[in-house]
Amino acid sequence: MTLLVNHPQLQEIRDRLRQNIVLRRLRPRAFEELESVLHIMDYRKGDMLLAQGAHDMEQYFVIDGILKRVVASSEGKEMILRFAKEDDMDTSYAAWKLRTPAPYSIRCVTKARVAKMPLPQWASFLDAHPDLKDDFEYEVMFLMSEVMAHTITLHLLDAPGRVHRFLRKHPELSERVPKKELASYLNLSAETLSRLKHAGKI
Repeated sequence: MTLLVNHPQLQEIRDRLRQNIVLRRLRPRAFEELESVLHIMDYRKGDMLLAQGAHDMEQYFVIDGILKRVVASSEGKEMILRFAKEDDMDTSYAAWKLRTPAPYSIRCVTKARVAKMPLPQWASFLDAHPDLKDDFEYEVMFLMSEVMAHTITLHLLDAPGRVHRFLRKHPELSERVPKKELASYLNLSAETLSRLKHAGKI
C-alpha cells in the first residue's frame, strides 16, 4: 500500500482519478491535498476490501478492475447488490454516519487497483470541501436507490427480463463480469443463464 503522492505511477493514477464520478469536479489544489492521504492498493481476484459487520470502514475509488457489494445471510446465502468498475466508487458511508456495522462486504470480482482512505478522514475532507460533499452524498443516495431498484427487479421481472435490464443499464460490464457472478447478481443459476443465451432469449 503506497500513498498516491509517493506512487511511481503517480501521473497515470492521477489522470484516472480525475475521471472518477465523485472526484472529477474537484479543484486542483484540493486534489493535491487528497494525493497526500489516498493510499493505492492492488488486489487480487476474490480479495475482500470490507467485511460485512466491520466497524472500521474506508472510502474506495476504483482505478482499475471490478468490485462487488455483497450481503450474506446468517446461513451463508449471498446476494450481490451492485458492481463498481473503473471511475466508480464504493463506500459504507451511510452505515458509518449511522454508527452501525457495515451491512455488506466489498470484494474484488477481478484483480483491481483501488485508491482508499479511512472514512473518518474522508468525512473530514468532505467537510472542508462542501461542493464535493454535495456531489458525494448525492452519489451515495443514487447508489442506494439503484440497489433498491435492482432488488425490486429480482421480484418483478422474469429471468430474460432481468438479463435484458442488466444489458441495457450496464452494457460495459456484460462481457467483463464472469458468468457465475452475473448469474448470482440476477438471482439465476449459471446453467439458466447459459440456457437462455443458447435459446436466443437474451
